[in-house]
Amino acid sequence: MTSALALALAPVPGTWNLSVRAFRCWLVTYRRTWRSSIWSSVFGPLFYLGSMGYGLGSLVDKNGTAALGGVPYVVFVAPAVLATQSMTTGMNNAAFPVFGAIHWNRIYIAARATMLRPADIYRGHLLFIALRIAMNSACFVVIMAAFGLIKSVWAVALLPAAVLLGIAFATPVAAWSVTLKTMTPMNYLFRFGSVPMFLFSGTFYPLSVYPHVIADVVEWSPLYQGVVILRDLVLGAPSPDLVWRAAYLILLGVAGLALAGRRIAGLLLV
Repeated sequence: MTSALALALAPVPGTWNLSVRAFRCWLVTYRRTWRSSIWSSVFGPLFYLGSMGYGLGSLVDKNGTAALGGVPYVVFVAPAVLATQSMTTGMNNAAFPVFGAIHWNRIYIAARATMLRPADIYRGHLLFIALRIAMNSACFVVIMAAFGLIKSVWAVALLPAAVLLGIAFATPVAAWSVTLKTMTPMNYLFRFGSVPMFLFSGTFYPLSVYPHVIADVVEWSPLYQGVVILRDLVLGAPSPDLVWRAAYLILLGVAGLALAGRRIAGLLLV
């Protein structure tokens, strides 16, 4: 009785402590599945770099690269591949895992039976998503460095910029995933969302080749903001626009964070 009373009167850990506990839950799960992520982390982006950067790039370079700012095509494409990887990592980890944590393995539901509050549960998951984005991005930055594609000391900011981009996609997707009753709409998200952005956000060719109307739309794409930021950092030519582009991504991530937190709290407090 005394030990039970002492346990009941023990102080509740702080918010950070509880969020880390939720984060550790996802780490334990990842220990069993990390091998399946090697493709998305290393080989997928590496093959894109080889086929598009060096394969297609060999043809582009023969015809001049003035439209690319005078840099080899592989140098132009590599930051875009990094940006795309950050986007897909953020979206993938905020779509099916969040949906599954409610409807499949019910990790969110089980965690709510402990002292963890909804905010702690979501922050812990978001910490894990940020870790996955950072891991995947770091792998590709190392590959870029190994191939000699990094041209400036500004590249030290590549990793935090890539994580920012990934979070800017992850939090709105998480806010949306919480509302779903079936997984079918997620196919539309990737088919009509991430794939068009991947193809038409200045990834494989400069914005100047688009018609003006389409270019105006593309310029507001979150992925385009990330591509420009990462490309400028690789080339060592960050412009004043970098500030508002980063602010755009921060605003998107914060808005998604607030909305997802509110929706998860509403779901778990019922």
